[in-house]
Amino acid sequence: MKILLPLLLLCWAQVCPAKIWLPAHLSDHMVLQRNSTAKIYGWSTDTYRGEKITVTASWDQQPVAGVADQGRWQVLLSTPKAGGPHTITIQAHETIVINNVMIGEVWVCSGQSNMEWTPPQGLLNGEEEIRTANHPDIRFYFLPKHTADHPQDDSPGHWAACSPETMKQFSSVAYFFGRKLQRELQVPIGLIYTNWGGTPIETWIPEPLISRDHYLSAAAQKIGRHHMWPTEPGKTYNAMIHPLLKMDIAGAIWYQGESNRVNPFSYYRSFPLLIQSWRKAWQKDFPFYFVQIAPYKYDADDPFDAAIVRDAQRHTMETTAGTGMVVTTDVGDLQDIHPIDKKPVGERLANWALAKTYGKENIAFSGPLFSALETRPGQAIIYFQYADGGLIAQDGALTHFEVAGADRRFYPAQ
Repeated sequence: MKILLPLLLLCWAQVCPAKIWLPAHLSDHMVLQRNSTAKIYGWSTDTYRGEKITVTASWDQQPVAGVADQGRWQVLLSTPKAGGPHTITIQAHETIVINNVMIGEVWVCSGQSNMEWTPPQGLLNGEEEIRTANHPDIRFYFLPKHTADHPQDDSPGHWAACSPETMKQFSSVAYFFGRKLQRELQVPIGLIYTNWGGTPIETWIPEPLISRDHYLSAAAQKIGRHHMWPTEPGKTYNAMIHPLLKMDIAGAIWYQGESNRVNPFSYYRSFPLLIQSWRKAWQKDFPFYFVQIAPYKYDADDPFDAAIVRDAQRHTMETTAGTGMVVTTDVGDLQDIHPIDKKPVGERLANWALAKTYGKENIAFSGPLFSALETRPGQAIIYFQYADGGLIAQDGALTHFEVAGADRRFYPAQ
C-alpha cells in the first residue's frame, strides 16, 4: 500500500482536470485601483504539470499568461483610468469570469467600534441617510470578524454595491468618507470594511514586531483578555489585514484607541509602528488618515489616559509622514462613547484625502492645532496652525483654558 498510494495519486492528478480558485476579494462587484498594476492570482490543484493560466480584462482585451507553480499562480494586469463596469476572464482547465468590475480608488477602513458602527447602531438622521444611499459606484467589501494564529493568504469576504440595504450593514464613518470622495472625484470608490469593536492596536500589528520589542510586549500584557474581541498581538492582522496585501490600495483610514487607555504611553510607539508595518507589508507608502478617540466621560480613576492617547495620536501625525488627524471634540457626546454624529467624522477624513492625496485646493482639511505659546505680563498668547480665519467662541465665552504660575496651581483663563 505504501507503494501503490503515490502511484494512485499521480494517476489521479494526470486524469482529473485541475481546479483553480481565487481569493475572496477577487470577485464580482469589486473595485481595482486605477492607473495601477492589479495582481490577479489564486491557486490550482495541478501541482505536477504547471497549469497554464490566461487572464484577459475587457478594458484592453490583451491576454496575459501565467503558469501555476506548486499550486500557486499570479499575473499582473495594468489597470486603466477610472470607469467600468468591466469583466476579467481567467481561463485554464476551467473558466472563471469576474463580472461588474469597476476601476477607481480603493481605501482600507479599519479600527474598533466607532469605525465598525453601522447606521442601525446609532446615526444622526439615520433613516434619511439609509433611504438615499443609492450609489452604485461606491462598492463595499465586507470582511467578517475572525482571527488567525498565523498570517493568512485568503479570508472570507464579499463585495456589494452601495444600496440602502448594504449601507445599513456598513460603517457609517467609512460610508460618509467614501460618499464625499465619490462626489468630489467622480470615480468609483472601493471601501474595505475590516474592523472589530474593542480591539487594542496590538492585535492589528504583526505579532513579531510586538514580541521583539520588550517595551511594547510588556505594555501588551496590561490588556486583559476579553470574551467578545481578541486582544493578543497579531490576531486580527493575520486574519483581516494580511489577506489584503496583494490588493493595490489608495490609502487607509483608521478610528481606534479607546481600548489602549490601559497602556496609553505605549501608543506613542505602537501607533507609528502600525502605520509603518502596514506600509512595509503593502510595499507602498500610502496615506494614512485617522480620527482621535471620541470625547467621553472615561473612567474617573484614570482621568488623563484618554488625553494621553489623543496626544500620542497628535504626536504620530507630527512625526509620521503622509498622515492626517481628525478631531471630533465638537461632534462628540460625553454621555455616549459611540457618538451618533458620524457624518462630519467621515467627511473630515475625506477632506484630508481630497487635499493631501488628490490635490484639491481650497479645502479646510484640518482643525486648529497648537503651534506656539508667547507670554506677556498678564497674558498668555496661544498660536494655532490651520486657523487662518481665527477662532470663534460659540455659546458664550471660551472655556477649558487654564493658566498657572510657578506654583503650578491652575486657574480658569479668560
